[in-house]
Amino acid sequence: MRYRKCRCGRGWSLRKPRLATIGLLTLLQAGCFNGLVLAPTHVGGPLSQTVIADSKSCICCWKVALIDVDGMIMNAKGSALFGSGENPVSLFRERLDEAACDPRVKAVVLRINSPGGAVTASDIMYQELLQFRQHTHKPVVACMMDVAASGAYYLSMACDVIYAHPTTVTGSIGVIMSLYNATGLFAKLGVSSDPIKSGPNKDLGNPARPMTDEERAILQGIVDSFYSQFVEIVAQKRHLPEDRVRTLADGRVYTGVDACKLGLVDKVGYLEDAIDAALALAGIKDATVVAYDRGDGYRGSIYAGLPKIPSQIDLKLDVPGLKNVSAGFMYLWEPGVPH
Repeated sequence: MRYRKCRCGRGWSLRKPRLATIGLLTLLQAGCFNGLVLAPTHVGGPLSQTVIADSKSCICCWKVALIDVDGMIMNAKGSALFGSGENPVSLFRERLDEAACDPRVKAVVLRINSPGGAVTASDIMYQELLQFRQHTHKPVVACMMDVAASGAYYLSMACDVIYAHPTTVTGSIGVIMSLYNATGLFAKLGVSSDPIKSGPNKDLGNPARPMTDEERAILQGIVDSFYSQFVEIVAQKRHLPEDRVRTLADGRVYTGVDACKLGLVDKVGYLEDAIDAALALAGIKDATVVAYDRGDGYRGSIYAGLPKIPSQIDLKLDVPGLKNVSAGFMYLWEPGVPH
């Protein structure tokens, strides 16, 4: 099987795809195929600037950077098969650095479409955005799209102004740790847990046995601590009494209209309104809207986003059992998931 370089110079293609198919089928029949890793083109490398909307004036040199925060907020590489395979925290920092280093970028619009995510990852991105504003003095306007809940709402607290669409779902101020009691299932399967541990709480959250009162108190204490941190930040940034925030922060979500009435966001509007607000805060009347993407991209409008090209597609066919699912403390809205 021979390969040739693609004309675009960004990847490799099969000269004879039929031979590749035959070879793959042969491996499958032989039972020796362990997995398939496809590394598509156009991945990795530094960010490059994509112009989304030109300025109205041909002599204007100012820019507004549109930075996306979408999907789960995790300080880990995302799903390669269904997403970009990027680390959201790392990508966010890279995009902020690009906006910070360009003197012609006068403001940032944070376009948020996320249900939240891990407590620590949300807090890191919040702190990064605060430092960006403090060091660059460039205004940041949040624009909430479909969902900006929990950890994503937490992140928006670092912005100068928060816009929400009328149909945005936001709020869900709170902390959750999803644990499961599978003792009934294990009993039916004849499986039991017998860990060798250094202390009574070392297997905290073990699904193979009921949780003790002491264990529940330990985890509840951590959840309460993270919850208080969330409430304090909302109270400080939204200029609301803490007891009022605690009343609103029972985990429920709000529409953009209701969130505005309650003081959780500043204005109800659309992405164009958020961009106009960013221009006003920066003291400029016009600017080119830009974004930062991997490789050469095209965005036809301010609502467009580049297709999520996975860094690799890893198809594993030998699945002897389920992988361990690590538990964590989450600023996350996850409707429809049993707890």
